[in-house]
Amino acid sequence: MLQNTRADRTGDVLAAVSQSGPTVSFFDAASDRLLGSVEVLAEPHEICFDPARRLLWCTNTYQAGYYRANSGRRSQLTVIDPDARRIVEVVDIAPEVGPHGLSLDAERGRLYVSVEGAEGAEGAEGGGGVVIIDTASRRPIGRIDTGAFGPHWFVASPDGTRGYASNKEAPFVSVLDLVAGELIDRIEVPGGEGLAVSADGSRVYVAAPHAGGFNGGGPDATPGIRVIDTELRRVIDVLATDNVVVPVHLTATGKVLAGELRTAPAPATGTDPSGRASRPVQAPGRLTVFSADTHKRLGDIEIGRFPLTITSSPDGALAYAAGVIDSTVDVIDLESLQRLARIELPKLADAGAHGLAYIPKAA
Repeated sequence: MLQNTRADRTGDVLAAVSQSGPTVSFFDAASDRLLGSVEVLAEPHEICFDPARRLLWCTNTYQAGYYRANSGRRSQLTVIDPDARRIVEVVDIAPEVGPHGLSLDAERGRLYVSVEGAEGAEGAEGGGGVVIIDTASRRPIGRIDTGAFGPHWFVASPDGTRGYASNKEAPFVSVLDLVAGELIDRIEVPGGEGLAVSADGSRVYVAAPHAGGFNGGGPDATPGIRVIDTELRRVIDVLATDNVVVPVHLTATGKVLAGELRTAPAPATGTDPSGRASRPVQAPGRLTVFSADTHKRLGDIEIGRFPLTITSSPDGALAYAAGVIDSTVDVIDLESLQRLARIELPKLADAGAHGLAYIPKAA
C-alpha cells in the first residue's frame, strides 16, 4: 500500500514555500527530489495552483516578521510558472496590504485573496477584506469587506456564490455573497484560523479558537474544528482536539485534516521579576484525521513543529504538512497514517516551511 501511493506520481510536483528563504521550491512527488527553487520577495506565505492556466500564485505578506509582529505589510502577489520554474509577474494590489489566504474559482476565472486591510485601517472592527483577481488579466477587479481586521484564511464555495473568511481578531466567520459582492452574515466562532469547504458546499470546517491572544487573552473554548451548516449558517458540531488547530484541509476522499500546535514547558531561564512561569516552547505538532461524514476521529500522527499549512494529493491518498519552526514538510500515507518522507526546506531565520500546493503533471 505504501509503495502504491507513490508509484504513479512521476511528473507530479509538490511546491513548498520557505517564509524566510524566501523561496518557492519544487519537488518530484514520486521521489521527493528537489527539482529547483525560485527566489521571491520577502515573507512568502500561501500558494495556490491554477490548473487552467498552469500558474502558481504566491502571497507576499510582510516586509519581515509575522502577524502583529512585523516591520511592515506587503501588497504583492508573485505569479510563477511551475513548469519552467520562473517568475511570470509580480502583481501589486496596493493600497491593500497583508495578503495571505488564497482561494481559486477556476471555472469562473476568479482568485480570492484575503487581506488584512488598507494602510491606516486598523482595529478589530474593520479594514480587512477579500480582493478579487481576474486570472486572465491577473488584475484586481473588486473587493469585499469582511467586517473585521485580519481575515487570514478564505474559501469560496464550489458553485462560486458564497465565500467564508475566518478572522483572527473577531469572534465570527464572515459570510460573503460573491455575486452581489457584499458581507451578508457573521457566524459566531471563538476566533478563527484555517478553514475548508465541502465539495457540495453544505459544510464549512473552521479551526477555532485562534492560536494567539490577539483579543487580550488566550483561547477560551474547547480547541478543535467547528462544523458550520452553510444553509442554517450556524455551528452544528465540534470536532474536538487536544490542542489548538491552525491549518484545516479536506481531502477528495472526505477526510478532515487538522494541524495541532503542541507545547512543552520551557526550561528555567532565571528569575522572572513578575513571578510568572517560563513561557512554553513548541513541541512536535500533530496531524489529526476525522471523517467528514461521521465526524469520527480516525487517528493521528506526529509532524513538524508549528504546522501552518496542510494539503493533499488529488486522489486523497497522501497528506503534506508544513512545520514552520522545523522548516519541514511531512509526507503522510493517510490510509496507514505512516510518514513516508520528511522534506527539509531552507530557512534563514526562525520561520521556514509554510504554503503548499500539489501540481499534477501537464496533460
